Amino acid sequence: VTHDSRDATEGMLFVAIRGFTTDGHVYAADAAAAGAAVCVEDATAAPHASGIVVADTRAALGPLAAEIHGHPSRDLPLVGITGTNGKTTVAHLLEGIGRAAGLRPAIAGTVGARIDGEDVPIGRTTPEASDFQRLLARMRDAGSELAAVEVSSHALALERVAATRFRVGAFTNLSPDHLDFHADMEEYFEAKRRLFDLADHAVIWRDDPWGSRLIDDVDLPVTTVGMTSDADVSASIVHADLDGSTFEVEAPGGTYDVRCRLPGDFNVANALMACACAHVLGIGWDAIATGVASVPHVRGRFEIVPLDTDYTVVVDYAHTPDAVGAVIAATRRLVPTARIVAVVGAAGDRDRDKRPLMGAAATTADIAVITSDNPRTEDPASILDEVAAGVAGDAGAVFEIDRRRAIRRALGTAEAGDVVLILGKGHERGQDIGGTIVPFDDREVVMEEAGAA
Repeated sequence: VTHDSRDATEGMLFVAIRGFTTDGHVYAADAAAAGAAVCVEDATAAPHASGIVVADTRAALGPLAAEIHGHPSRDLPLVGITGTNGKTTVAHLLEGIGRAAGLRPAIAGTVGARIDGEDVPIGRTTPEASDFQRLLARMRDAGSELAAVEVSSHALALERVAATRFRVGAFTNLSPDHLDFHADMEEYFEAKRRLFDLADHAVIWRDDPWGSRLIDDVDLPVTTVGMTSDADVSASIVHADLDGSTFEVEAPGGTYDVRCRLPGDFNVANALMACACAHVLGIGWDAIATGVASVPHVRGRFEIVPLDTDYTVVVDYAHTPDAVGAVIAATRRLVPTARIVAVVGAAGDRDRDKRPLMGAAATTADIAVITSDNPRTEDPASILDEVAAGVAGDAGAVFEIDRRRAIRRALGTAEAGDVVLILGKGHERGQDIGGTIVPFDDREVVMEEAGAA
């Protein structure tokens, strides 16, 4: 089954869905000509001779794909992770836990998928329903015994995970993001909440106000997680620095010591979420602690760039005001004596209201360098102006449209003991300028510029 006529071959089922820029119904004839046995279309289209008419093709795609692939989620211990921040890290930590438990884990999300140790590109955080069910089937057929997948709000709103069974649905947090797609925070929250209509058990971060609300909204067993003893699974940090954190977990059945090599208190939260999900799946705490400690880093998530310098450079995907502020604040707690230099931009063709908030968040650093992120089809200078609107007049921010030059300026500013945060793009290996993807990896650029300094 496919929703893309270019992938249609002999005997396939083609489902025409209406996208944001193109309408799949336009390509139904192409799919039929390529050999598609059946075309599924909605009532507004003139159905083909081999056509089936449904009220909503997008709503039909997931169940059809699940049926054709034998409902793979029924045979997978599947964890779905949703929330604004932390999804990728929780998934990678669950992968480490799975390996430590002697299982064959699989993951899928923003940085791609990995099945039985093999990297699999997937294009978006949560693929379209036909691709998603095919991916789950590939996990099942590879013998995966634990699968952790990120579930975006777009995926939930657009039915991409319909007809999927999640043994655990996990909620990390919610802060303003994607408000170019969702009308407001209520709609954004409602999209996230839909994951729990598909889950057997909920694991919810209760220290977030939206998480606290969600606990009362869901109609299934809930395990609450937080940094207070009021949660079912809680933690207290024993030690934290740029090499990671050691924390003590209180959970049903006992107290456990866990070491996480990913720095920052937000990563303690991510690790605690992974621990709770694994606990719900019946994995023992020895394997949980070993698995969390086995993950050295997650690509583009508070990733320290290996440099021979007397300052530290961190690349992170923080691309919302809350995330930028959290990373800067966490760095201050980790290295109280350091000056913090932050390189921050804002994406084009996305929620414009958060741009001045990005500027305000950036200036909580000692030195802020405001630059481009992925300008896409917008004028980078206009985006920069909107970010600058949130910068206080006496904040002393530096403005540089060219991202490489901005990184160069930030590194040139750094002194011994400083921490330079390169925020916004994280794992990405390209920059979208005018609709063209230009090769650009923040980590590689940092190493090139630091070596040239």
